[in-house]
Amino acid sequence: MPQAALDTNKDEPLRNDIRLLGRILGDTVREQEGDSVFDIVERVRQTAVRFARDGDPESQKNSRAELAELLDPLPRETTQSVVRAFSYFLQLANIAEDEHHIRRRRAHDLAGSPPREGSLIFALDSLSTAAVSPEAIADFFAHAVVAPVLTAHPTEVQRQSLIRNHREIARLLDQRDRQQMTPDEEADNDLGLANAILTLWQSRMLRPVRLKVLDEVKNGITYFKETFFTELPRLYIQATQQLQKRYPGQRWALPPFFRVGSWIGGDRDGNPFVTADILREALRLQSSAALDHYLAEIHELGGELPLSDLLVNITPELAALAEHSTDHSPQRADEPYRRALSGIYARLAATARALDQFEPLRHEIGQAAAYDSPDTLRADLKILANSLKLNGAASLAGGRLRRLLRAVQIFGFHLAPIDLRQNSEVHARSVAELLAGAGRCPDYEALSENERISLLTAEISTPRPLYSPYLSYSEETRGELAIFFAARELRQRYGAAALPNAIISKTDGVSDLLELALLLKESGLLLPGEKPRLDVNIIPLFETIEDLQKSAVTMAGVFKLPAYRQLIAGRANGQKAEHEVMLGYSDSNKDGGFLTSGWELYKAEIELARVFAEHGVRLRLFHGRGGSVGRGGGPTYHAILAQPAGAVSGQIRLTEQGEVISTKYGNPGTGRRNLEVLLAATLEASLTDHENKVEPAEQFHGVMDELSQRAFAAYRGLVYETPGFTTYFRQSTVVSEIASLNIGSRPASRKASDRIEDLRAIPWVFSWAQCRLMLPGWYGFGSAVDGYLAQNPQGLATLRRMLKAWPFFKSLLSNMDMVLSKTDLAIASRYAELVGDTELRQRIFSQIKAEWALTRQHLLAILEQDEFLADNPMLARSLQLRSPYMDPLNHLQVELLKRHRAGESDERVARGLHISINGIASGLRNSG
Repeated sequence: MPQAALDTNKDEPLRNDIRLLGRILGDTVREQEGDSVFDIVERVRQTAVRFARDGDPESQKNSRAELAELLDPLPRETTQSVVRAFSYFLQLANIAEDEHHIRRRRAHDLAGSPPREGSLIFALDSLSTAAVSPEAIADFFAHAVVAPVLTAHPTEVQRQSLIRNHREIARLLDQRDRQQMTPDEEADNDLGLANAILTLWQSRMLRPVRLKVLDEVKNGITYFKETFFTELPRLYIQATQQLQKRYPGQRWALPPFFRVGSWIGGDRDGNPFVTADILREALRLQSSAALDHYLAEIHELGGELPLSDLLVNITPELAALAEHSTDHSPQRADEPYRRALSGIYARLAATARALDQFEPLRHEIGQAAAYDSPDTLRADLKILANSLKLNGAASLAGGRLRRLLRAVQIFGFHLAPIDLRQNSEVHARSVAELLAGAGRCPDYEALSENERISLLTAEISTPRPLYSPYLSYSEETRGELAIFFAARELRQRYGAAALPNAIISKTDGVSDLLELALLLKESGLLLPGEKPRLDVNIIPLFETIEDLQKSAVTMAGVFKLPAYRQLIAGRANGQKAEHEVMLGYSDSNKDGGFLTSGWELYKAEIELARVFAEHGVRLRLFHGRGGSVGRGGGPTYHAILAQPAGAVSGQIRLTEQGEVISTKYGNPGTGRRNLEVLLAATLEASLTDHENKVEPAEQFHGVMDELSQRAFAAYRGLVYETPGFTTYFRQSTVVSEIASLNIGSRPASRKASDRIEDLRAIPWVFSWAQCRLMLPGWYGFGSAVDGYLAQNPQGLATLRRMLKAWPFFKSLLSNMDMVLSKTDLAIASRYAELVGDTELRQRIFSQIKAEWALTRQHLLAILEQDEFLADNPMLARSLQLRSPYMDPLNHLQVELLKRHRAGESDERVARGLHISINGIASGLRNSG
């Protein structure tokens, strides 16, 4: 049977699920809105399907005209119902697709097929093929750091209540798939789906007010409850078991190298609503969630371990723990495990009250002292585990108890480490004010870079403070100092792991790192002296093209300062010094375009690795990736393997932002898979040389330099040098309307300005996605290749070699292929019509169209494909399915934009517009 037919058969369950959910949604629309609305929705759908299938331009033109005739005259209320219907269908299609991915993975595993790419078994097989020794693997785990970091960047358009509803629909689909149901069970399942979709229809899709920071904190905690609490301990156990099976002669006791971090509640860059009080409450909420999980697990263990000491032996340590328990019930006198667990529960309940003023759901038996640290809790749990293992019940120690032990080690009493982040300009202003107030330097901002370095180096080395409670400071400086004072207090309360990092956005020189060091000293997080102590990691974030190009020079400069080297050596505790550097994908893309951003990031990693090796410091890279390709997104596995040799080295952190968090971690099964992919990719990238597997990659660097220079010129020429481009962008996209969509606490721009430079990368990328141009993910590539081929007649053969031999180039082109498959110039042209100036509209849109055609031509030639996604049929079919439902939403969005911008005050227009943004984002999935 042909492969296409096999793939089609495999996708039949997906089509069945989508038909089922579509039919129930249609029934709901008919029942709730009436036959007339249902009939309009169906006619629009059928016309859009025909439009999507028609390859003939004339037929497409007729279908588009028919679509306009149907949609343009719709009354306000009907328009809103149609927008909601198509938006909800796309959400339901997403659920069905996610479940289908899980179904396919289970079928693959049950069939005993070869290990999947991205699985831990596949990674270990790759290491075996490369003859990597078990000792090298053990050394990897001894020093490894793998950390996805959740951010509150506003690209998640779904409300949490709707996401919970989606989880229920997913659960019901999974139930249909995994078990043979009786007629009654199937009827119950049908009713459950119908009720869930009815609830969806009757629920408000949009938030009525903007999210507050603490709402974002609570949303982030949801993913721990849904996925991380259970799946991260399971991943550790899975990894340990696979290593023991493969290398039985080695003892595998994995340290807590894999943790989930967070920026939510600590990221102040451009968000004035993150304050010291917010940071305190964020950690209190996080801690309460962790302790609540432990309490629930201990309660369950009490039901699972009713073992009697009349029938089994116990260790003296367990006997002592049971004896000191607060549980003296005669009914449990012979059940030492239950009594010990009652005592642990009582101590943990006291901990929750003392740390977080949190009252447990179930009251404890008796009063007990609170735990002073997670380690003391783990010590008690280990007593239970050891007693079970030594007395014939090792399997009982290997289930819930083993997972709980690992969870306490991972999550502690703080749940997730929160990173602090602020812009370097804010740090500089605060430092200037402190220096001036203390009479140390009247005009710090007037100093040269070398003068700043000299002054700051002296200041971080002296115990004399600059800050005085008797001086008055600006609101900004008071807020900065309050954050750091709060951080010191919270580290004492929750442990050092609660707040380990401080990040400097827009780092462009050595003084930026020293300014943060000075603020840390003023708040007691850096203690000067003969052996200075630095309590948190200072992490520079390089974001623009120029800053990426200078990043290695900046780090070499700071490593040459004895005072700074002492600080990082002190944090190493006698081991090799480590330092983290964060790289910004979003702003570098907005600054220099997709191709140049990717290449400058790559080159920065090579240079940073060289500088760190020269100075004997271990490099840890923190990748600030977004969901869309225009912000560094794309498949995680291939992105990590596309890093230059030596850039991963066992340690990696990367951001998980917006809608990507719910897509990756909203479902436990999908979450477990994505956590495993992250570990497997880090393991492979650290211990094998993927970059030079086929041919030495360095030989292609000159070609990339030439392509990057040409792409940079084309991108900057359009975005920053074309007269009127800012006007075109603001009139032809929904950027202004996105700012009023209540999807995050942070303002859309860093400052009150219409300049592209001041716009955040998220609304920049999000806006281009909505109008189906996806410009940040491809613009400039066509001109770059065109110019290169004009100068190099054999250049196409070289580019094809690069594709086959170089993971970086392959990942770059694969991501562009995916982005371009989501573009639609016919739809984009309708958004261009919103630009009032005809000459401006025609001049810029014709330029964009020409570049798109060049990019398509050259990309397909290099890939040796006739169409986009030729090697990714599943995604191609997914987009083919979605297109008829997104196209009407785009059409209606344009009409609603016209009405809204014409000054229509009917709130249904604004609401319909915002719902259309929500729906299109759902259809594109990784739009921000």
